Amino acid sequence: MAALLPSSNSICRMGHVSFFSNPTSSSRCSLCFPIYFQYSSYGVKLYRVPGVAMAHLRSLTICAKAGSVVHGTELGSDLGSSSPLTQRSNPLLDRSNHSLNDADDFEKQLEELFDEVKSLISTGKITDAVDLLQANYHAVKEQLDAGFSGIEEAATLDIIALGSMGVGNLKMVGSLLDAMSKIVDSLDDDEMLLDSILVHMGSMYSAIDNSQKSIFVYERALKIMDDVYGTHNMFLVSPLLGLAKVLGSIGRAIEAAEIYKRVINIMESNYGADSADLVLPLACLGNLLLDQGKADDAEHPFTRILNLYTTQHGETDGRVGMALCSLAHVKCAQGNADETVRLYRKALQVIKDSGYMTLDDDIMEKMRIDLVEFLHVVGRSDEGRELLEECLVITEKYKGKDHPSVATHLINLATSYSFSKNYAEAERLLRISLRVMMKSVGPDDPSITFPMLHLAVTLSNLQRDKEAERLTLDVLRIREAAFGKESLPVGEALDCLVSIQTRLGEDDKKLLGSLKRVLEIQEKEFGPESEEILITLKKIVYYLDKLGKKQEKFPLQRRLSVLRNKYKHTVQY
Repeated sequence: MAALLPSSNSICRMGHVSFFSNPTSSSRCSLCFPIYFQYSSYGVKLYRVPGVAMAHLRSLTICAKAGSVVHGTELGSDLGSSSPLTQRSNPLLDRSNHSLNDADDFEKQLEELFDEVKSLISTGKITDAVDLLQANYHAVKEQLDAGFSGIEEAATLDIIALGSMGVGNLKMVGSLLDAMSKIVDSLDDDEMLLDSILVHMGSMYSAIDNSQKSIFVYERALKIMDDVYGTHNMFLVSPLLGLAKVLGSIGRAIEAAEIYKRVINIMESNYGADSADLVLPLACLGNLLLDQGKADDAEHPFTRILNLYTTQHGETDGRVGMALCSLAHVKCAQGNADETVRLYRKALQVIKDSGYMTLDDDIMEKMRIDLVEFLHVVGRSDEGRELLEECLVITEKYKGKDHPSVATHLINLATSYSFSKNYAEAERLLRISLRVMMKSVGPDDPSITFPMLHLAVTLSNLQRDKEAERLTLDVLRIREAAFGKESLPVGEALDCLVSIQTRLGEDDKKLLGSLKRVLEIQEKEFGPESEEILITLKKIVYYLDKLGKKQEKFPLQRRLSVLRNKYKHTVQY
């Protein structure tokens, strides 16, 4: 049951207490830029699905994800609002080799194909969309096999690749990009539509995790566009943002930051310093700086976002609440606990009062859970429990008392009570959560193993180790069947079992064997020099010493010493 997976983006990881929210929720926003067809040519037959009504929908979009600051489509909503088709300068539209009528006809066919594909996707007719894309792929492949390899073929493959992205066929996208790459590599930079095709390729390469190719085509597109439009034209914004995103994702943060600053300068020169369109690049820059640990530098872009929204929409607008949330992240990273809590509480109140989101919205729930976790880390667990009770009441009201999400909040409350050493109340809540879950999943469903293992630890803390052992063995059995014997969830259960069996006086050789198995799993998942294996190594060395296995102990002891020295600046063991 996915709702029980951990939240992946807590506001600040300052301790070991973890709470959980809906993993499908995301406070991230996306910049979506329309696909434009600036070029007209001819030579490739485009198939249509007979009898399908043409829908006038918004353009299929390629999305470059950015950081968390606002909700919905506010970010960059006016970016690229007018098609470059009508604004491009004449040097890119050299039609000397084609008649204007033929070129216009081909352009219309491209647009009709694109409209039809997106219409089929939007109405759920995925099979028809795939058939249409396949028909056009076979047509363009005939042209390629016949020796035609120009911008017409590249443009058609571009549409097919974008459609394949829309239906989620990433394998097909990869092969189409290979074909497109061979064509565009042989084309001169002054070819019509080439820059747009390159921008789309950059976004699609990024989507299939080919960062090297993505950077290459983005940079070529930007060189063309710089030459044609100048360095401060708004047409450059989308490819610049795409390039910055890729660079940031592969650790080239300094370069990415400079590109975001360039985008901000371009937008300021075109729209002015008070434009709401600046929110997106400011948010991207702020999140990038936060990821680098540069919280003080990140404060400026997030404060500017807050001021922009406050000026344009007023202090009570929901977008202001989201900006306050992002600023709370900064204060958390700076170690300012009181200001973090104040900003987060204010953000939640503004969003609630404005009706910007419903109370049960996934993003708002995640904000509450993040604040709960932070409150526990800084020793304000009573305040955190109040918020958890609020989450539970909201979920029961909107989804019903037997909804699986209710179990999530019960587990979170149990975690809070365990954190405060009230194990009896934690046990009660965990047993209720298991009953709720059992109403929607079977007794061997792997999702129930999370509260089961939590309950086992709680029972062990209540000195009920035999009961705890039985539960943990059940968890181990279910997880081995579901995930495999060498999986990380199995390693977690084994580690818990060792702790419980140690208290029960289990045979040391058996415990050592289990710990070696845990170590193998951790090494496989995290690497042989990872911080995660430190505690397990320490336990193994202890049991080897206890069993008198000095020859086995010494190499592991040296390894443990090296790793302790490597990670001494992060955690004390």
